[in-house]
Amino acid sequence: PHERQVVAYHEMGHALVAMALPGMDPVHKISIIPRGIGALGYTIQRPTEERFLMTARELDHKMAVLYGGRAAEMLVFGEISTGGADDLRKITDIARGMVLRYGMVEKLGQVAYEQTRRSFLGEGTPDIGSKAYSEETAREIDCAVRELTTAAREKALAILRINRTKLEQG
Repeated sequence: PHERQVVAYHEMGHALVAMALPGMDPVHKISIIPRGIGALGYTIQRPTEERFLMTARELDHKMAVLYGGRAAEMLVFGEISTGGADDLRKITDIARGMVLRYGMVEKLGQVAYEQTRRSFLGEGTPDIGSKAYSEETAREIDCAVRELTTAAREKALAILRINRTKLEQG
């Protein structure tokens, strides 16, 4: 029963943050019934139109929605669980992409730091073993990723604090 309660608050956190932020896809379905391995629940957002581009603001909002589950756990239970591990991986991937691929962090400039190898078919895959930047830049990249993820977490927490009554009623 306690795990179901944690999952319910976690999923409600995602939904409330998604509904509070402009431009986010509408929440279509929430479930707290385990599906497969690792998914104790889910919140599905369904896009209203087909899109291929995202702005930095939209990516920030997406990270905040992903943090909504962990933020809800923190507010309600005073701690986080392992249930948000996949969310955390996605958040980190988005933030690293903003920094390494999309040049969306002003202090690092509009530079693609992620090196890709081109195959004979022309497709690029990340070149994991090498980097074409200094240790100082690597530190700045790590700091920028941390700043982006921290800002998203704080945004999610602020939204859920404002909507605490709705979170409890969920």
